[in-house]
Amino acid sequence: MDAEAPIVLQSTARHGIPEVDALHAWAFAIDAYDLGEGLVMYIGPDHAGNLLEVGVVDWHDELAIVHAMRARPKLLR
Repeated sequence: MDAEAPIVLQSTARHGIPEVDALHAWAFAIDAYDLGEGLVMYIGPDHAGNLLEVGVVDWHDELAIVHAMRARPKLLR
């Protein structure tokens, strides 16, 4: 992971995704969607290869992961 990796906010724990898997999915994202209002949703694998959706925003001049869960079908199209 590079030095620019985002911080991971507590809100990502809501769906039970470990911080290390959220960061892995972001770092190895295969797609990204700009959902507006500063939220970019990345699609990438966790360490086991399961696809996750990871929401990233600019938070106090840093990138922050605010959402992480198994990728929903609507984002896998």
